[in-house]
Amino acid sequence: MVRTETIIAVESVSKSSAFYQDLLGCTSEHGGETFEILTADNNVILCLHKWGEHAHPTMLHPKNAGNGLILFFRVDNLQMVFENATKLDAMFEKEIHYNENSLRNQFILRDPDNYYLIISE
Repeated sequence: MVRTETIIAVESVSKSSAFYQDLLGCTSEHGGETFEILTADNNVILCLHKWGEHAHPTMLHPKNAGNGLILFFRVDNLQMVFENATKLDAMFEKEIHYNENSLRNQFILRDPDNYYLIISE
């Protein structure tokens, strides 16, 4: 088996954890101020790491946070996740629309650290 467990650097692990839990309905499996593991259906969907902790060279400075990265989430409840994002007063790039490349409905938003998220059915 091979799978990826994405780790992103964030300013506030607890704030970002709450954002993703409220947005996607995922669960905290680690918790803490420097590292978090978020899961859904017993699968890791995202890990959060505080900027500058543990001397990881790509997580030292937030200057170029998210540059070249898209966090893509496929969900089976797009409308509910969109409503969650609306309640969070999220910064939308594009509301629900049909993507002719993927042949699916999706919406695009930014998280509290300005990461670019695509939520797709």
